[in-house]
Amino acid sequence: MMAVNNNIQSEILMITMEEIVSENSLFRKIDKYIDFTFIRSEVKELYCENNGRPSIDPIVLFKLVYI
Repeated sequence: MMAVNNNIQSEILMITMEEIVSENSLFRKIDKYIDFTFIRSEVKELYCENNGRPSIDPIVLFKLVYI
């Protein structure tokens, strides 16, 4: 049976991550004290520079696993 979504979004909400994540969040503390930029240089050789689809930032992937 195919479902039909009759809900229509009638307004656009403009919100930023700064508004969603509280000031004392664990995620903000991790971002403040741990510098993850070293990851790009560590995995650079594992990515092809001229072939294939654009990748997800390796820092994002690492943070997903870490958190």
